[in-house]
Amino acid sequence: MIEVGEYRVKEGLYYTKDHEWVQVLEDGTVLVGISDYAQKELGDLAYVELPEVGKEVSKGDVLCELESVKAVSEVYAPLSGEVVEVNEELEDSPELLNEDPYENWIARLKPSNLDEELKELMDAEAYAEYLKSL
Repeated sequence: MIEVGEYRVKEGLYYTKDHEWVQVLEDGTVLVGISDYAQKELGDLAYVELPEVGKEVSKGDVLCELESVKAVSEVYAPLSGEVVEVNEELEDSPELLNEDPYENWIARLKPSNLDEELKELMDAEAYAEYLKSL
C-alpha cells in the first residue's frame, strides 16, 4: 500500500483520473471499484445504483451512480466491455465502499479491448503521483 497524505493507494491495480480502480483477474475479467481518495471525497455513502448485468459500456461511459450525504457522483467505466456481475452487497450496505474501497468492488466487466485500454490507465505509483498534484 502506498500512502499519499491521508489516502491509501493499493498496489497491483490500475487507476483512472476519475479515481476508479481496475483489478485484472486470472479469468480475463476485471473488477471495478473506487479509490480511497474517491470514497473520502464523497463522504458517507447512502446509496449505490448498480449497473445492470448484461449492460455494454464503453470506456468513459457512466457505469453507475453513488449517492452520499454530500452529493450524487457518477462512476465511469474505466474500460469497455460487458457488465457480467455486480456486487449486490452494496445495495443493502453502501458503506462497505467507505470501510474498504479496495476490498469492495462495484462491478465485474468482461473487457472487450483490455490490452489497449489498460495502457491508458495509471499504475499505483503513477496514481499516487497524480494524487499529490490535486
